[in-house]
Amino acid sequence: MDIALIIRSTLYFLALINPASKIFILSTVDPPYSKKDLMVISVRSTIVAAIILVILAAIGNFILLAIFNVNLYSLKVAGGIVLFIVGLTAVRKGRFYEESALEQVSDISIVPLAAPLIAGPGTITAAISYSSMHGLLLTIICILISLIINLLLMLVSSRIGRALEKINGTGPLIRITGLVVTSVAVQMIFSGLADWMGEM
Repeated sequence: MDIALIIRSTLYFLALINPASKIFILSTVDPPYSKKDLMVISVRSTIVAAIILVILAAIGNFILLAIFNVNLYSLKVAGGIVLFIVGLTAVRKGRFYEESALEQVSDISIVPLAAPLIAGPGTITAAISYSSMHGLLLTIICILISLIINLLLMLVSSRIGRALEKINGTGPLIRITGLVVTSVAVQMIFSGLADWMGEM
């Protein structure tokens, strides 16, 4: 198994998962979560997101073609557009979500953390396309490693948040991360268009 490919793919999935958005959410909740609550929320959202991504990596391409008659390149373009909007919002506004959305739910571990913030359109698109290109086993390995890294960052999100507040680094971090997400989205769109043109 290609270790270099695993590392590159894991970093790609990690960029799509975007730990910065989870750190920002979990570190700015008022009142702050206790260590126990933070662990429960982080672990639960990670498990749910892992189930979603692994299932879609395994059968997502079949569902797209057999049921919805949608080609993978269409999903890449659509997922890239949605991801571009998310990244652009972060660059312009300094946040990945509207705060009013969190006020409407009592448990954020499933919505919005597990989906759509961890298992979002970009991550789902990548899971399905990577499974088709590189095989299911490699895709699952990369997904799980990136989810574990994201989980570890979520567990220490309060510490990271306090450190960023001291240097006023939260806003710049969100905007830089948003720029990375936007760039990944553009690349995803171009990849989908290239696949489409290749079949013409």
